[in-house]
Amino acid sequence: MRIAIDAMGGDHAPEEIIKGSLAVLDLEPELHIILVGNEEIIKNHLPQGLDTNRYSIVHCTEVIEMADHPATTYRRKKDASITVATRLVKEGQAQAVVSAGNTGGQMVAALFGLGRIKGVDRPAIGTVFPTLQGPKLLLDAGANTDCKPENLVQFAQMGQVYAQQMLGINNPVVKLVSNGTEETKGNELVIKTHELLKDLPGLNFQGNIEGRDVLSGEADVMVCDGFIGNTILKVIEGTALSIFTLLKEEIDKSARNKLGAFMLYPALKALKKRMDYSAYGGAPLLGVKGVSIICHGSSKASAITNAIKAAMECVKNDFVDALTKSVE
Repeated sequence: MRIAIDAMGGDHAPEEIIKGSLAVLDLEPELHIILVGNEEIIKNHLPQGLDTNRYSIVHCTEVIEMADHPATTYRRKKDASITVATRLVKEGQAQAVVSAGNTGGQMVAALFGLGRIKGVDRPAIGTVFPTLQGPKLLLDAGANTDCKPENLVQFAQMGQVYAQQMLGINNPVVKLVSNGTEETKGNELVIKTHELLKDLPGLNFQGNIEGRDVLSGEADVMVCDGFIGNTILKVIEGTALSIFTLLKEEIDKSARNKLGAFMLYPALKALKKRMDYSAYGGAPLLGVKGVSIICHGSSKASAITNAIKAAMECVKNDFVDALTKSVE
């Protein structure tokens, strides 16, 4: 299996990207990674003695920076690392692409480079995150800030397939994110989407879910527009960081607190692991003709490692083919 890695994309590129990519090679003997980016810079971060049969480098000279406008930059920077990496998937030289770079840039590269699955109006970012009942899926997580009801219906359908194929959830519960559980709650988009989803055959739609219940795990697939989805994820991430920051401040206030923390260390360590977004790697862009995994811009080596694993699982499970058949 060959996975293309955007070595130049992300806040900690290329060091952490390469480090995380190489770590997978020790775990997956059938994997070959293709590091896409400035060849000289990449080679400076590779350890000596690395088996050249396990990796290759595709040189390119440009990078879509975080501040760049995606569509404009895509047309202007033809040799950008994410564009080249996506092209490798299109040409069949790689089976998936992974990037922690500009999310918009990766979306544009996927849309123009891979194309949309027939029947999908707008691809969506599906993010898996921890809840009280295990990992669940939220989409859209930021690809589409303005949506029509029909778009959210497609998100629900694609999310159902992902939950079945990749999370192993039989007949996943699908809910619509709203400001109340009643059918009449929500803005015009939510109310109209609810009307469409409740009559949709083959979908286990069970109404609305409020923001306070997102982490309860009562829904396997949570559907919303990209503005709401991205806000939810950022709030969850910020809350988790704030809790651990406050906890550390309280522990440092006295010797008694430090002793108590020492006794609770295994539990605190386990809690932090359960709340760690990097354990779930990246988010797949659902609805395009290929596996494109979008990582958090601040991803470090462990997150990249898990993102590559997620890409491999998508390939092994023929996820894109399953999604294509479902949409059709």
